[in-house]
Amino acid sequence: MNGQKKSTSLPFFGIPKLFPCLRPYRGTIIFMITLGFLSSLIDAIYPLFNRYALDHFVKEKTLLGLPAFIGLFLTILVFQVLINYRSAYDCGRIEMMTDRDLRNAAFRHLQTLSFSYYNQNSVGYIHARVISDTGKIGEAVSWRMMDSVWNGAYIVSAVLVMLTLNIRLAAAVLLLLAAATVLILLFQRKLIALNRRIREQNSVITGGFNEGITGSATIRILAAEKLMQQDFEAETEKMRRISVRTVRFSALLASIVTLMSALMLAVVLAQGGRLTESRIIEIGTLSVFMSYALGMIEPLQNVIADISALIAIQANIERLTRLLAEQSDVSDSPEVIERYGDTFHPKRENWEPLQGDIEFRDVTFRYPDGEENIMEHFDLKVPYGTNVAIVGETGAGKSTLVNLVCRFYEPTEGQLLIDGRDARERSQLWLHSSLGYVLQSPHLFSGSVRDNLRYGKPDATDDEIWDALRLVAADGIVRAMEGGLDSEVGEGGSMLSVGEKQLLSFARALLADPKLLILDEATASIDTLTEKAIQNAISVVTKGRTSFIIAHRLSTITGADIILVVADGRIIERGTHEELLHRGTVYYNMYMTQLSGNA
Repeated sequence: MNGQKKSTSLPFFGIPKLFPCLRPYRGTIIFMITLGFLSSLIDAIYPLFNRYALDHFVKEKTLLGLPAFIGLFLTILVFQVLINYRSAYDCGRIEMMTDRDLRNAAFRHLQTLSFSYYNQNSVGYIHARVISDTGKIGEAVSWRMMDSVWNGAYIVSAVLVMLTLNIRLAAAVLLLLAAATVLILLFQRKLIALNRRIREQNSVITGGFNEGITGSATIRILAAEKLMQQDFEAETEKMRRISVRTVRFSALLASIVTLMSALMLAVVLAQGGRLTESRIIEIGTLSVFMSYALGMIEPLQNVIADISALIAIQANIERLTRLLAEQSDVSDSPEVIERYGDTFHPKRENWEPLQGDIEFRDVTFRYPDGEENIMEHFDLKVPYGTNVAIVGETGAGKSTLVNLVCRFYEPTEGQLLIDGRDARERSQLWLHSSLGYVLQSPHLFSGSVRDNLRYGKPDATDDEIWDALRLVAADGIVRAMEGGLDSEVGEGGSMLSVGEKQLLSFARALLADPKLLILDEATASIDTLTEKAIQNAISVVTKGRTSFIIAHRLSTITGADIILVVADGRIIERGTHEELLHRGTVYYNMYMTQLSGNA
């Protein structure tokens, strides 16, 4: 599902797809490349200074013009230092700004995607797109691009200077340069393959390390420490073998580069020496060729490495642009956005008050990646202020029903009406801003208790926060914490028990004073004593608002206005607690089974 095809495109083929993100910095990028080009030209002409010094000052044994020579040399040197500083500064800025903009764009787009995208793509895959791919792209459009410009311009400039000075000697150098190019290409191709294997193996090791940490309790219970250690050591040993092989090829390539530089120098000395002896060229010209012979191989190697990296980066660009082009299964129409705004630019002045009348009208639903209907021709009317409880076996369609109410998914067929209008006629944010949702597995964000509860109402005062906590019997828990509302909850609420996280999640939902309240197994992780307090709170907070309660513990829903028993996406029973018990069928059997189990 997440596999990517190996890119075979040209080095800069994918860059145009990034133009919308790079457009604000196009002036800086052009300036950066221009500076890199100028810097390479200056490096290429330095040997000409040596040539002039040897042919004029040394050979002629005169100091005439030396001050001007030194002045010009120092001026160019200072100019190049300034160029190098500015180009390095611009490279760093482009990398950082590109990283920031691409990550912001990716994260922003992820907020607009529906649940189905997250069901079909792993967290690791999405994380790699937002962090790893953007980082590599930022490096490519800054340092890699700059390096390839500098190295390429230096080689071209050096070749042109050599051809200008002496075609015969230049041809000999170019012949060896071509041979070096072939050898470096062969080794670079092998190194790319080995580095790809290293990255893949590193992912395996990271996964194993993650399992060793997150599954530590299970590992100890199963006494599987030795087995896990053996598996981990096997993977790290495989990494060691691949890495050693990569280092061996890198060392061999470095030796070949040194050898080719020495061969080029030898050819220049042999050929150039004869030409100098024959007075065809001067000693200064020979020194120019010697400088280029020693200095051209490394830029050549760098150019090939940069081009290889730019080719490899195509896969990162393709994956990121594919993410940014991903369309949500649930989206607002242009007409709705025009009137109500979107997620990031809401037009709240046009929002009608939400009352809470819900109606399913002949709704059929199947998940975007599914083949079978989860719900077929489903009809249900829920008047404003109704407390609806939903029960049924796992997979019966309980969560599907409330996910449709929340518009996390759209009906495949039929309509969901809110206050008598099709839900698609208003924006998602209009609905979600009036929605409170408490999950069975609550999630808290890193930060303090106060910060987490204010996600429900950003401008909430401490008094309002304490009121919400008291309503769900969580105020005592927070007061017992050393920092009170300022207490840190840890990543994902790791510093709290599951029950404590559930209570805070409940308080967060209530703080928003939602018109629609969804409780998805919200009391599943709470002890019996706390459950009684929560039941009392539910009876208070559900008054005056429409609520849907998915319940496993049937004792928590006995006071619901209507109980729906769902099976295979259909309502097979409906009524109050007393009415369903009186019928003595499915709900009765479920209730009596739980009652006997708790006895």
